[in-house]
Amino acid sequence: MPLNDRDYMRRPPAQEPQRYRISSGFGLSPVLAIIIANIMLYIAVLVSGEGRYPWGAGEILGDRFTYYLGLIPYYFTERPWTIFTSMFIHAGFLHILGNMLILFFFGSFLSRLVGSGRFLLVYFIGGLAGNALYLLLGDSLSIAVGASGAVYAIAGALVVLVPRVRVLLWFFFPMPLWVVVLVFFVLWSIPGLFPDIAWQAHIGGLAVGLIAGYFFRRRLRGIIYR
Repeated sequence: MPLNDRDYMRRPPAQEPQRYRISSGFGLSPVLAIIIANIMLYIAVLVSGEGRYPWGAGEILGDRFTYYLGLIPYYFTERPWTIFTSMFIHAGFLHILGNMLILFFFGSFLSRLVGSGRFLLVYFIGGLAGNALYLLLGDSLSIAVGASGAVYAIAGALVVLVPRVRVLLWFFFPMPLWVVVLVFFVLWSIPGLFPDIAWQAHIGGLAVGLIAGYFFRRRLRGIIYR
């Protein structure tokens, strides 16, 4: 028997490259799960119809989801859960479209850089911090809704981690991430510049993101690209 025909002289079969997957079976990424939750509540708002609800000494006309899940400083002690639930309610199609597009692209990028757990921490802590600042500085008889504080936190973390990565503004104009955040995100955070914008939530979320990005950058130095 030739040597190369013996079992101990044969080459071991080539191993297939190791593949990785997040989990077995079907699963959603945290980013997509948050987007789906926002869309479902947006649809619920659309189909719920309008009614009259107490508003200080008077009444307000609106839908029950926005009224009971939105953040109203005047009623916060009665509805403390709204500091969280208001992140999943939006005031119109363009409002939810803008937030969800930014969440999809920026959130997916941040999740790949730092992991799903850290992404979720930044997202929800940023949203809560933005809402807390709105409670302190916002009009007591007003309703704050939307994921803007959480989205600003994602943008703030990314601009510290990868400030020079190029993004397509409105899908057509390539520019560094730091320019987009500086010009557009900061612009929308200037008090009183745009009516009906909760700039308090923007500033709170952005501050959380910048701080988180600083700590992530120290841990990931030399791993991420700049």
